[in-house]
Amino acid sequence: MEPKLHPGPSPVDWRDALGELFTTRAELIRLESLAAAKGVVSKIIFGATLGIAALLGWLLLLAGGIGLLATTTGVAWSWLTLAAAALHLLVALVAFVKLRRPAPPTFSHTKAEFQRDREWLKTLNPPKSKL
Repeated sequence: MEPKLHPGPSPVDWRDALGELFTTRAELIRLESLAAAKGVVSKIIFGATLGIAALLGWLLLLAGGIGLLATTTGVAWSWLTLAAAALHLLVALVAFVKLRRPAPPTFSHTKAEFQRDREWLKTLNPPKSKL
């Protein structure tokens, strides 16, 4: 559905023109937001499918690898499975420790610019005269 950008004859009053402008812009934003939301939902579905397929692939590869390793080396598959679990838990622990580290401050340049803007705006205020 295309937005109706010019609903009728040219407005004669600036208030009508401003109202028409806001109405058309709001409709345009609504339509584009709807299209963007559909794209996001599609990416979420494909991302979830990717995650599930990758997890299942990894689990099957791990199970097959343990079985193959147990057969070729003669080591019991239960010990190989425990070793693989310990390795995965070690990787998870390292990731958890790295995740717990504090993140660097965000938007530091933007905050600094806003602070400079505030200081500049303070210089623009005329001094208040005492009556």
